[in-house]
Amino acid sequence: MANLTRGKNFESHKSKVLHIVARKFLEKGYHETTMKQIASESEMALGSLVNIFKNKEGILMELVAYVLECQYETVQKLLEGKTDDKIFLYAAENVLQLHMAESGEHMREMYSVSYTLPETSRVIYQTITKKLEYIFSQHLPTLETKDFYCLELAAGGITRSFMTVPCDVFFTMEMKTEKFLQALLRIYLVPEEKIAQTVEFLKQFDFVSLARETIDNMLSYLESK
Repeated sequence: MANLTRGKNFESHKSKVLHIVARKFLEKGYHETTMKQIASESEMALGSLVNIFKNKEGILMELVAYVLECQYETVQKLLEGKTDDKIFLYAAENVLQLHMAESGEHMREMYSVSYTLPETSRVIYQTITKKLEYIFSQHLPTLETKDFYCLELAAGGITRSFMTVPCDVFFTMEMKTEKFLQALLRIYLVPEEKIAQTVEFLKQFDFVSLARETIDNMLSYLESK
């Protein structure tokens, strides 16, 4: 097994680990995947793995950064030439995330854990807070960064709640998406008419296929690094 030290191949080794971990999390789930298994499949010494990532949450934190980036890129391409409405963009990214969580129980678990663990959730909240300022600063001109951070904490709680409850015959994906967007956008004082327009606009897209495509693209990207 490789005893990895920082050097020119460090990032490629890191991406290899993240690719293996992403597949393990999707196949076995976050809780059932161990650092020992990750080290073995990555052909690395366990000590080297710990030196790079510290622990399993450290690996998840790195993986979440890739997931957030892939979500954003997918939505940017999806809406290119169709709209430049920032609220539509924000809503589409959140709906895509909702569908990704719904794509499988292990994916749902990974999102749930990400919004629960302290360091990983901090990365999510800080990353999204930056986007919130860009999206809603004109709509909410009196708010500062700290205010958007507090709003994201509230939005994150809503997101986690909707992601962790599976759809069934009484709670369809269509209903989940609509109620999710209504709750989410009301936090930012978006008018009801605009919320209804947002919900209607997003109905034209196949988020089920987009979710699977985004996951596949993330795995392919990590494998190619």
